Amino acid sequence: MKILIDAMGGDNAPGEIVAGAVFAKSELDCELVLIGDRSQIEAVAEERELSLEGIEIVHTESVITMEDSPLVIRERLDSSMGIGIEMLKRGEGDALVSAGNTGALHAGSTLFVRRIPGIQRSAIATILPLAKPTMLIDSGANATVTAEHLLQFGVMGSIYMNNIFGIESPEVGLLNIGTEDCKGTQLQQDANRLLKAAEGINFIGNIEGRDIPFGKCDVIVTDGFTGNIVLKLIEGCSSYMMKEIKGMFTKNPMTKLSAAMMSGQLGAFKRKFDSSEYGGAPFLGIAKPVIKAHGSSNAKAIKNAVRQAISYSETGIIAEIAEQVKTVK
Repeated sequence: MKILIDAMGGDNAPGEIVAGAVFAKSELDCELVLIGDRSQIEAVAEERELSLEGIEIVHTESVITMEDSPLVIRERLDSSMGIGIEMLKRGEGDALVSAGNTGALHAGSTLFVRRIPGIQRSAIATILPLAKPTMLIDSGANATVTAEHLLQFGVMGSIYMNNIFGIESPEVGLLNIGTEDCKGTQLQQDANRLLKAAEGINFIGNIEGRDIPFGKCDVIVTDGFTGNIVLKLIEGCSSYMMKEIKGMFTKNPMTKLSAAMMSGQLGAFKRKFDSSEYGGAPFLGIAKPVIKAHGSSNAKAIKNAVRQAISYSETGIIAEIAEQVKTVK
């Protein structure tokens, strides 16, 4: 298994990307290719006393920044992200991991790696660290969608959750402003009908925003605009909650003593809301595995994104999506 890594993409590149790759190499059974400026990669490794032994480096000095337009990927195929996409397309790697510009990564994956035949739109499938692993699809790739797109999101999300998390017949919910079938815009009403009629999908109906943290379903289907707002809200609330809890337990000597006595439970609680445990979000619907790591990913998140890329590649999810989408209308 060979995993391609965009070493220059993300807020913490190349330092955390290189460190994450080294950790992944030591823990996971795979070949790794770091794509980026060789001098910067080697300098970071030397500074942090990290060994790059066994990790291939493909050199490029071109980088797509977070501020660049998504379609810049067309002119910047010599960038670390562009070379990764081209190598994946040519079969020179089994999966690509990048913490870089989401729009450019999605556009490049769609334009050059291409979508699975029959899939109308690929989508970002983010696993939310909530009461139980819950997929939010789409979490940012498609601001506008049709009911047919939402139906396909439900299909792809179900297949992923079944294969990766072993959930038998994952429950699929449509994000809406009410649980009644008549609620929402025409888009939600049409999508509700399609999901309800589709075979092979365990559709439980509409779910509301307040249901999300409690694990009401395994797959939450929505458009990318709404999904991205939900994702950022959950991230913000998690950070705020952890800050407030820390403040409570460091207020005085008594609360500090309580914190020491509960350190194990507090640590487990913090890990429960740690998105780096999942590493990144796959672009479901793309013909080869592409994993989008968070822009602010640390080394742990990159290591787990590599782990996720390996699992995604090994399970045959893409072939199953291609087969099942033929039978869903």
